[in-house]
Amino acid sequence: MDRLRPRHRKSFTGFTKTEIEKMEKMLEVSRETVLDKEFCQYVARAFSRYSDRAGKPVVKWTEVHNWFHNAKQESAKASKNVLELAGASLPVKSSVKPTAEEKNQDLSELEFEARSSKDGAWYDVDMFVAHRELITGETEVRVRFVGYGAEEDEWINIKKGVRERSVPLEHSECHKVEVGDPVLCFQEKDDQARHYDAHVLEIQRRMHDIRGCRCIFLVRYNHDESEERVRLKRLCGRPTYNN
Repeated sequence: MDRLRPRHRKSFTGFTKTEIEKMEKMLEVSRETVLDKEFCQYVARAFSRYSDRAGKPVVKWTEVHNWFHNAKQESAKASKNVLELAGASLPVKSSVKPTAEEKNQDLSELEFEARSSKDGAWYDVDMFVAHRELITGETEVRVRFVGYGAEEDEWINIKKGVRERSVPLEHSECHKVEVGDPVLCFQEKDDQARHYDAHVLEIQRRMHDIRGCRCIFLVRYNHDESEERVRLKRLCGRPTYNN
């Protein structure tokens, strides 16, 4: 008798684009629970019922778990990479050199902003999703911006487009702004309102009142060389350091 040929189960060929987008959103919303077995089983059952998976092998919960596990690891690696580069590029905040433990603690508390390649404006970073090394030796991180979903993620050069977050200025801090200072300014136009890099050209100091700072700052935007007079509430200061 001829031996029966064993039946081969169709092997898993990967998630669809729609499934990946859904898991990215799940990771963003339920970051702490995505590795739970019951959660992964629920996701696997839901994906297996999708009409566009007809004729394809069912999704196992372990495959969902592995995807979330790898995605979280990539995000952690990207964040660590950014923090290490930030630590190498940011000057020391005092004349006393910090210990390694103090330095790591300072970096872990940093918040970042990144410049979008779509409009050249700066946005707050929600998380670093992944990172990659280019053939030029430079490093890019895939950035998710605060208030935006995975579909708006961008690959951004760490050294050119990622930096420590600019700080909104309080009314009592207007005296810290001087002519020539680099600032992040909120530019308002008919079709858009974005944060762009600018420099202070002139300051009209005025008495403060019950509304706060009444000073006027003339700024020139770096991206289009336009000039505008603005109030302090539209300015963010760039972090400064003492060597």
